[in-house]
Amino acid sequence: MLPTTSRGRAPSSSTSRANSSTFPQYLRRIIKWQQMDIEYTFWQMLNLCTSPKVVYQHTKYHKQTKNQWARDDPAFIVICSLLLVVAALAYCAAYDHSAGHAVFVVISILFFHFLISGAGLATFCWFLTNAYLREEAPNSHVVEQRVEWLYAFDVHCNSFFPMFVMLYVIHYFLSPLLVAHGFMPALLSNLLFMVAASYYHYLNFLGYDVLPFLERTTFFLYPIGVVIVLSPILVLSGFNPSRYFMNVYFSQRVY
Repeated sequence: MLPTTSRGRAPSSSTSRANSSTFPQYLRRIIKWQQMDIEYTFWQMLNLCTSPKVVYQHTKYHKQTKNQWARDDPAFIVICSLLLVVAALAYCAAYDHSAGHAVFVVISILFFHFLISGAGLATFCWFLTNAYLREEAPNSHVVEQRVEWLYAFDVHCNSFFPMFVMLYVIHYFLSPLLVAHGFMPALLSNLLFMVAASYYHYLNFLGYDVLPFLERTTFFLYPIGVVIVLSPILVLSGFNPSRYFMNVYFSQRVY
C-alpha cells in the first residue's frame, strides 16, 4: 500500500503497521502456489510485450480495488525467475564446458542480472521519485502520497520481462550469427541490445507516469536518447555486445 503522510506530520500508526506487514506477507506467498494467479501473470507478460499501457491501466484498477499500487501476488517474480533459470540452462547446454561453471552461470544470471541489479535500480527510482518527482501539496491539509519500494521493484520486473524475451530468448536462437566476426553481426547485436534497453526504459517511464502524484516523469525517457546515440558509436568501433557477454560467461566456447 502506498504510504500517505501529511506534510509536517508523521504517518498514522495504522498506516505504519500496514506498510510494515505488507512485505513479509508478500514473501510468505512466494511458497504458496495455490494463492498465485498464474493465468493473470502470463496475461501481464504477454501484454507487456504487445500493449504495455493496458497492463498499467489494470494497475489503476488494482489501486481502486485493493488500495495499493504494488502487486500483492509474487507470481510475476517467481515465474520470471523460473524462466530465467530455464534460459540460462539452455545457454549452458549450448556453450558451457562444465556442470560446476553452469551452476555459477545460472546463479549469477538469476541473482545479479535480475534480483540484485533490479533491487538496486528499484531503490534508485524509489528514492528519485519520492525525493524529486512528487507534486507539491497545495496546503498542509492535503495528504501526500509516496511511491513504495515494492511498487518500484514491480516496475523493474515489468520492464525486465520484454528485455528478457529479446536478450535471452531471441538472442539465444540468433547467437550463432550474433557472435560471429564482422560488421553485420556487430550491427545486428547492437541493434538488438538498443531496442531491448530502449523498451526497458520506456516501460519504466510508463510505470511511474501512471502515478497521479508524480510529475516530470519524462526523466525516465532520457536514457533512451543516450542509448540511441551510443549504439552507432559502438557499431563503428567494432564492439559486439553479444560476443562480449558470451565471452564473459563462456570464454572457452565462443570464438
